[in-house]
Amino acid sequence: MTAYRYVRLGLLAAVKSGGTWHVSPADLDEFRDGGPMSPQHEGGSRRRAPWAERLEARLLAGDARGAWGVVEAALAAGAELEEIYLDVLAPAMAAIGARWERGELDVSMEHRATGIAMRLIGRLGPRFVRRGRTRGAVILGAPAGERHALPVAIVSDLLRQHGWEVSDLGADVPDESFVHAVRNTPDVVAVGLSVTTDEGLVSATGAFAALRAATSHVALVVGGRAVTSQEAGLALGADRVVLDARRFADLLESVRAEQDVLLGSAGH
Repeated sequence: MTAYRYVRLGLLAAVKSGGTWHVSPADLDEFRDGGPMSPQHEGGSRRRAPWAERLEARLLAGDARGAWGVVEAALAAGAELEEIYLDVLAPAMAAIGARWERGELDVSMEHRATGIAMRLIGRLGPRFVRRGRTRGAVILGAPAGERHALPVAIVSDLLRQHGWEVSDLGADVPDESFVHAVRNTPDVVAVGLSVTTDEGLVSATGAFAALRAATSHVALVVGGRAVTSQEAGLALGADRVVLDARRFADLLESVRAEQDVLLGSAGH
């Protein structure tokens, strides 16, 4: 059972076949000798433990229960919710996506891993909800042709933790649907677009143009792996660019403050 627990937590590499987990002699030797996935390398610090690598292994194995076990172990070791998303889950999925792009994985494995990742977010999401009065509403989504919904879901929860009311529109959102959401959501402070592909960059330009034509009081924000600099993001038509998800909440605070000043000036 100890070996089984090591496998399910991603500490010991294994392959499942016919309902049985198989561990190669080489992986067992590496584990025994204190390899990077071994418990000896945790050193009592959540920052040294390779949680992202362990989660990646469970996701690639299609092991939903083991993936949740890795998340629980990281939380028990002291990791914060934001760290689980940005330092464990996001890097694990980025590594899997990179391996698919290099042709090392079939797309079925990438899709299966994404499905498990979304279920993990579903279990963790309620923990991000913050009680009390909201700071305002934010609409998030990926533009038409952009099919990666996971980054949107991650950022949505991170903003909810900071007290924002978030409308997560998911992936592949038409321009007119962004506009419709803005017109039918009270107290909208910003619309954020997540872009991870070159196709998404083109679509984001159209979405921002449609939003700018429909509203003048809402900040337009862009971020994502395909947005490599402030200049590149502004060139798409955005007002603000987020290159680090950890800074999004701070950016929204500054936007809200600026909007309050403008409203106050208009009132006088």
